[in-house]
Amino acid sequence: MDSFYALNQILPAFQQYYTIKKEDVTPPFCAEAEFRSHNEQYFLVRSAHIADIDSNEFVYFASLSDLTDEKLDELVNTAWNTGLAKVHPQEGHRNSDVTLIILADKLSDETKIKIKKTKLYKSYKFSFHGWSHFKLTVADLGSFDAKGSPALYSNRQGKDFAKLIKKNLKNPS
Repeated sequence: MDSFYALNQILPAFQQYYTIKKEDVTPPFCAEAEFRSHNEQYFLVRSAHIADIDSNEFVYFASLSDLTDEKLDELVNTAWNTGLAKVHPQEGHRNSDVTLIILADKLSDETKIKIKKTKLYKSYKFSFHGWSHFKLTVADLGSFDAKGSPALYSNRQGKDFAKLIKKNLKNPS
């Protein structure tokens, strides 16, 4: 399975809730997706406003033939810094998470361990103005499990995206 096919299988799963961008994306990424949610809470009537809740998520997609530790560090840092640049913490901001999904044809055992240990977190004004988590999921398109899905690796925060990718990627042969 090539990464172009895999990306085209994954992106439709994001279309319902995310704004997807395939052109003019931040290099070295091949696509970006953005989710923004704004909720307001009231007590009985609209004039009795209690709270505003803003939640955002910025997803970056990368496609590589060989994922090394150095390339992983570069992609993680680029996604994290680009995503944090879009965050505007203020009163009512709950969270702005940054997600990186990598589609790779091959990766080493050291890289698989490093993926699981990747953890980035930032709080704004002691979490009174929200926080940001980093979610990482990598699909190894060169190896498949018994059900025909590619081998998936993720950090603790990225497990939900691993399930989404597993559901949407099946071996075409």
